[in-house]
Amino acid sequence: MFTLIRPALSLLLLMTLITGVAYPLLVTGVAQVAFPSQANGSLIVDAAGKVRGSTLIAQDFTGDAWFHPRPSAGAFATVASGASNYSPSNPALATRVIEDAGKLQVPGQGPVPLALLTTSGSGLDPHLPPAAIAYQLARVAAARNLPVSTVQQLLDAHIEQPLVGPPVVNVLALNLALEKL
Repeated sequence: MFTLIRPALSLLLLMTLITGVAYPLLVTGVAQVAFPSQANGSLIVDAAGKVRGSTLIAQDFTGDAWFHPRPSAGAFATVASGASNYSPSNPALATRVIEDAGKLQVPGQGPVPLALLTTSGSGLDPHLPPAAIAYQLARVAAARNLPVSTVQQLLDAHIEQPLVGPPVVNVLALNLALEKL
């Protein structure tokens, strides 16, 4: 019996060291050398060296002076990230969307873009379509006493074109650039 248990335990120990220690250390080391920014969370650091956020995670911005991200089902907490899981036929979803549309509606500016009313699958998507940002331009410009054209130029400079899919704007990066104006 011991002749069967000893090789099994030896193999278990060996595989644990390989897959649980050596391989993760190797992958972490390669990532740190090849992609240091991404391996450390794609953090955005200000001029003072303070971490302001990550380009991968949405943050809640409130007040008229900021561009607002899409709503978050998890209240922008990474621990509780996820979608609301409301189906389109759920009355709770319809009620929330109608209430949010009423709060965000700007007279004479057309309907509120859907991206400002619906959550993403993760609840933490940091990107919005340029149209959803453009819908907020007049409010942000007025709150900051800036010409709309200046804020529009800032928006245009922050439009990203991913390899696949439509153009997007990272709301955190845009708000940080807005803060520098």
